[in-house]
Amino acid sequence: MINRRDLLRMGLCAGAGLLAAPRELLAQAVAPQFGMNMPVANPQGSPGPATHQAPPVELASYSTPLTIPPVIRPRAGAAPVQIHMRPFRHKAHRDLPASTMWGYNAMWPGPTFEVRKGQPISVKWTNQLPTKHFLPLDYTIHGEEENVPQVRTVTHVHGARVMPDSDGYPDAWVTSDGRAGAVRAADPCHYPNDQPAATLWYHDHAIGITRLNIYAGLAGFYLIRDPEEDSLNLPGGPYEIPLMIQDRSFGADGSLLYPPATNGTHPAWMQEFFGNAICVNGKAMPFLEVEPRKYRFRMVNGSNARFYHLTLVPADASGKPNGKPVEAPPFMQIGSDGGLLPAPLKMHYLIFSPGERFDIVIDFSQHKGANLALINDAPAPYARGGQIVPSDVMLFKVTKPLSGTDASTVPEMLVPFSPLDSALAVRERTLALTEMDRPSDGYTMIGLLDQKHWDDPITEDPKAGSTEIWTFVNTTGDVHPMHLHLVQFQVLNRQPFDIKAYLQTGKLVFTSIPMPPESNERPAWKDTIKTYSGYVTRVIARFDLPAGIVPKSGEEFRYVWHCHVLEHEDNEMMRPYKIIG
Repeated sequence: MINRRDLLRMGLCAGAGLLAAPRELLAQAVAPQFGMNMPVANPQGSPGPATHQAPPVELASYSTPLTIPPVIRPRAGAAPVQIHMRPFRHKAHRDLPASTMWGYNAMWPGPTFEVRKGQPISVKWTNQLPTKHFLPLDYTIHGEEENVPQVRTVTHVHGARVMPDSDGYPDAWVTSDGRAGAVRAADPCHYPNDQPAATLWYHDHAIGITRLNIYAGLAGFYLIRDPEEDSLNLPGGPYEIPLMIQDRSFGADGSLLYPPATNGTHPAWMQEFFGNAICVNGKAMPFLEVEPRKYRFRMVNGSNARFYHLTLVPADASGKPNGKPVEAPPFMQIGSDGGLLPAPLKMHYLIFSPGERFDIVIDFSQHKGANLALINDAPAPYARGGQIVPSDVMLFKVTKPLSGTDASTVPEMLVPFSPLDSALAVRERTLALTEMDRPSDGYTMIGLLDQKHWDDPITEDPKAGSTEIWTFVNTTGDVHPMHLHLVQFQVLNRQPFDIKAYLQTGKLVFTSIPMPPESNERPAWKDTIKTYSGYVTRVIARFDLPAGIVPKSGEEFRYVWHCHVLEHEDNEMMRPYKIIG
């Protein structure tokens, strides 16, 4: 009997270039087995059915103080750092009771790693979680079937240049009772830290349930420092604060709500999760008292699917905006995913996709006694909307007395930057981003990369040390944040194309000239990039293995590339790639 996965493998999916069979025949083949309309190509998409069965509790903004995760500073050559994934009770808001979450060392976010460039460390990640998940599973998702353990984990340090067995490969999961996935992970994992100062983060990456494990609390910061950063005299110590931004929904008892999709294309899986409360460092819409001086904020969007359009505006004592962004201090962006920019960039907004990082400085020195609200108005899904858009992120209260002279600086020049030369690229790969959507409402059934499933043969195989251009062709109605493991890349350009022509012929017909990268993408080192609907997005990367690794001829090293909307990557929008010696 032909099942849905077999049909998809035969190429019966939106964005394949040419559909392998008439849609009517495909619908006849599928409908009797699945009792639903067969999804067809729908590049424009739509928000789809509601994803919440019951409304979550509404919480007061800016009533809970921000917390800052504790810091671990491992020493090179020391014994492996012990990190335990455990259940614990967490209080996310003043008006909520504590309830169950999962966290690294039993906290959300987990402890912040601070490491030095060139000083390797080892970490033993230990799963001490229950064997039953407390969030809704969907056994129709690949990797989440009934014959695999419900709770399995493997940790990925996002942005780190490491060997494959320490990279958090999705099939390298382990359980608390000793079961393991098909791929062996290092134990402990080894992190060379042979890369520039940067804001990285770590999170779970288990096949099929990444969306649930990160939502449960399994994420934390990983900061690399180096002498170049030290010499810049940037704000530091208590004036350097990590901010992990994640949306959540809570029940009145404080419990996390992640309900199954209502009338979705799978029994439980939803195409994107959007919570009604924005949490920062595990607290819902918190406030932070600051001094009238410069602060450095290391920001990561750790949300499942939510993009943010962030602005800073003057506000009254309750946090209600009463001014314009130009009346607030600007964001002085000094870094991106892969490290510091060559020069600071002043901005009054940030567009922030899941997985991306911003390293910014805000100077509160001219705003003594003021309240400044960090607010969001990005549509959800981005950028077509249809779901709830909570506006309140956090409130800065410039009410602490100045403890001493602010001697920190933001120099006009930060670190040297060497652009990659596209003339040296040995190959350009054209990689399609496609979705199969239900015709009645555009609700997604599955998303694919390069028209392939996770366990199809690997087709992306750059040679070690080579430079390649990867061209992401987004035929869907979503903006997909594409993430490559191991490497940092540079954005070349974006260019609009004719989606219909591409779906029908597989050929790119451009409708306008290439657009340069966004201002804070040029120049910058990135590992996660926004790929907009109806555009090709070109990035260039040099596929170097960790320093000191000399591959043998024909030797293979397996990594991953995927969409960082967690619901998408859990439903096949993730592919392995291999580096060849």
